[in-house]
Amino acid sequence: MRFPLSLTRSMTFYMLRKKLFGSSLKKFPLVLMLEPLHACNLHCSGCGRIREYAETVNKQLTLKECLDSVTECGAPVVSICGGEPLLYPEIMELTDQTLRLGKHIYLCTNGQLLTNKLNDFIQLSQQNRRVKKQLYWNVHLDGMKTTHDAIVEKSGAFEKAVEGITVAKKAGFYVYTNTTLYKKTEIAELVELGQLLKNIDIDGMMIAPGYGYEMVGDESFFLTRDEIHRKFQMIRKMLDGFRITATPIYFDFLCGERFLPCAAWANPTRNILGWKSPCYLITDKHYPTYRELLEQTDWSRIGHGHDPRCEHCMMHCGFEPAAVLFGNKFRDLIRLAKWQFN
Repeated sequence: MRFPLSLTRSMTFYMLRKKLFGSSLKKFPLVLMLEPLHACNLHCSGCGRIREYAETVNKQLTLKECLDSVTECGAPVVSICGGEPLLYPEIMELTDQTLRLGKHIYLCTNGQLLTNKLNDFIQLSQQNRRVKKQLYWNVHLDGMKTTHDAIVEKSGAFEKAVEGITVAKKAGFYVYTNTTLYKKTEIAELVELGQLLKNIDIDGMMIAPGYGYEMVGDESFFLTRDEIHRKFQMIRKMLDGFRITATPIYFDFLCGERFLPCAAWANPTRNILGWKSPCYLITDKHYPTYRELLEQTDWSRIGHGHDPRCEHCMMHCGFEPAAVLFGNKFRDLIRLAKWQFN
C-alpha cells in the first residue's frame, strides 16, 4: 500500500463524516501544519522561515499551546514541522500526547538529529503502541550528496540524513522523504536518489516544486509554472517504478493536464504568532484562533489568477488536498484506489 491502512481508513471516515453530516464551517482541515518553533540547525537556500521569523526564532509554543491547537483544529493528521522539530525540548511529550488524541503524525525533519534521537522514540513506542503505527518520519532530501549539501549549506548533511533514514527503517518505523524541485534540479539525479531510497526500502518519496515567495530571497532559484509542467512530465516517465506519494490527480495538475483550485485552508498552519493566513508560505496576517482564520480570510482571492503572488505556486500544501477534496469523479476515485493499493 502507498500509505498505511490505518491512515487511509482514518482520513476516509473523517472526510465522509464531514461531507455526509456537514459542518458549521463549509471548509474543514485535513492536515494541521504545526510549527512549535522556527529555530533550525541548517540554513537552507530555499527556506523562508529563518528570514520571515527572525525576530521570534528563539521563541517556542508551549506544549499546552501545541496540544490545544491540535484539538482546536481537529484535523486527523498533524505535520510537526518548523524549524527543526527535533530541537523542540518537549518533542517527545508532544508526540506522545498527539498520538493519544488519535492523530497521525508526520514528523518533518532534516535528519541531522534523527540517529541520536531515535532511541527516545523507540523507548516511547514501548509505552505507546501508536508510535510505530501512526508516526511517520518525513526526512528532507533535495538531491544526492553534492546537491543536497549545497542547498542546505552544510557539508555531510546528506550522509547524516541517509544514516537517520536507514536506522529508522531498521528500527521498524515508517519513513518517507520530501524532495523539493528547483530550477537546476536534474531528473537523472532524482532517479539516482530514488534508487538509493528504494534500496533502503523507504515507504514513500514526496517530490514537489518549490515556490519563490517573497521571504526566500533569490526567487530566480525557483521554477516557473511552465517549467514545472515540463519537469514533471519527465518525472512521470522516468520515476514510474518508484513509490512516489503524489496522488495521480495532483500529478496531472503538476504536468499541466488538469486544473485544481488552491485549498490552502485544508492545511492550516499554526505557529508562534498564531494561525497563519492565507497559507503555509504567504503571510498576510496571523489570527488568534483557527475559526477566525477560516472565517476572516478571503479565500476567493487566493490562488492562480486571483493573487499575483500565486502565479507560479503549485505547492503540495495547497493543491494535494484539493486533489483529494475535488477529484471526486468516479474515475478519479478508481484511480486513487488503484494508486493507494499499488
